Amino acid sequence: MVSFKLLTLATLATTTLAQNTTVPLRYMPFGDSITEIICWRAKLWEKLQTTEWSTVNFVGSGKTENNCKDTKYDRDNEGHSGFLAIDIVQKKQLEGWLKTNPADVITMHLGTNDIVQQSKSVADIIKAFTTLVGTMRTSNPKMKIVVAQIIPIAIGNSNAKIQDLNKAIIPWAQGLNTTASPIWVVDQFTGFSATGDLRDGVHPNDSGDVKMANVWYPAVVTAFAAAKADKVAAMELEAEMQAKREVEFKA
Repeated sequence: MVSFKLLTLATLATTTLAQNTTVPLRYMPFGDSITEIICWRAKLWEKLQTTEWSTVNFVGSGKTENNCKDTKYDRDNEGHSGFLAIDIVQKKQLEGWLKTNPADVITMHLGTNDIVQQSKSVADIIKAFTTLVGTMRTSNPKMKIVVAQIIPIAIGNSNAKIQDLNKAIIPWAQGLNTTASPIWVVDQFTGFSATGDLRDGVHPNDSGDVKMANVWYPAVVTAFAAAKADKVAAMELEAEMQAKREVEFKA
């Protein structure tokens, strides 16, 4: 009889939770100026408004953008103009950012400044990426991570090294991918025009922002679904344990 009561209570609790479509999720757009002073974040937020992910909370210490003419979207982000992945690692900045603004899902578009400003090697940039992923997982062992193969630029002759970095990202991500904290790679380079989709040779114009948002979108919603599944599972387990405690108390 006790087992039957436990099963009934747990089933009711987990069924209710499984039907809950408003599980709170936190998403951090993380990167350099191509995450900060742009409008793809606004366009991504707008695409989410007609989906079950309309209430996802964008998080981060900044609100800067590029005069996106949208007063409603969630501007919070962790984009930092001019920052290098290698410097963020050396200064341990991501640790503080994630401590202040924990996240369930994070997107990362980094490496442009490492290449353009200081001509860092691909190997050193990838090493920094590895450390950043470790920091993300220390903050949240179930962090869902979306990493970009970065966009081209129209200044100098850096695109060859950008392509080298982008090629290296695929096997790197495969090597670090885990079931608990998967890494999805999105290709922001292919189909992005260094002449037609940039406003200043580095940052996307409106067409570039649209392209970037469209590339992020499918991976981000997949990551949201995975993060939600984790949270629902944890809530269901807690409901089952609570039901068990209540039955044992009454027995």
